[in-house]
Amino acid sequence: MTPMILAAAGGSASGKTTLLYRLKKELGEKITVISHDSYYRAHDDLSTDERAQLNYDCPEAYETELLIAHLKALKNGEAVDIPTYDFARHTRSSETVHIEPTSIIAVDGILILENAELRELFDLRVFVDAPEELRLARRIARDCKERGRSLQSVTEQFRKTVAPMHARYVEPTKVYADIILHAEDSERDSAAYEALKKKMITCIT
Repeated sequence: MTPMILAAAGGSASGKTTLLYRLKKELGEKITVISHDSYYRAHDDLSTDERAQLNYDCPEAYETELLIAHLKALKNGEAVDIPTYDFARHTRSSETVHIEPTSIIAVDGILILENAELRELFDLRVFVDAPEELRLARRIARDCKERGRSLQSVTEQFRKTVAPMHARYVEPTKVYADIILHAEDSERDSAAYEALKKKMITCIT
């Protein structure tokens, strides 16, 4: 069976990953989750301080061509080794994660609907919509706890790049979504979530 490729797009900390892991909890091994963030470009030629100043919220920050190649391989039934990213050091880790094709390949990322070639690989496109103040609060909680960053660095990055890049690149991609969910839909059994889950179950039965 050719895998179904699902996109979960939306702003940073909107609830994309929460949504996909809720689906994974219910659907089990039939769904594999891949993050576009794993494909941040390595900048080993720069110091940690220099890397921290880069814009990570624009299309150029990602090696999207590698993600495209990996999704095409998975659609063809081939396994891939995806990169991992060290968020504390702002560079790519030496480790990779081996991924075998499953019934559903779910990809989350802020800019996965921005690239036309990538966009066409998705069989279903979801956009998780969340207000800016909620996304900032969630990003502070996540990045300080899970990624070893300071409150100041998180808030400065949000103000300088995350918010303006969201307005420029992320928000406009909402028009490409087949389904738009609100932030709370990723955390509760709303009608929108149940409809999406039903579509997923249909694909694997």
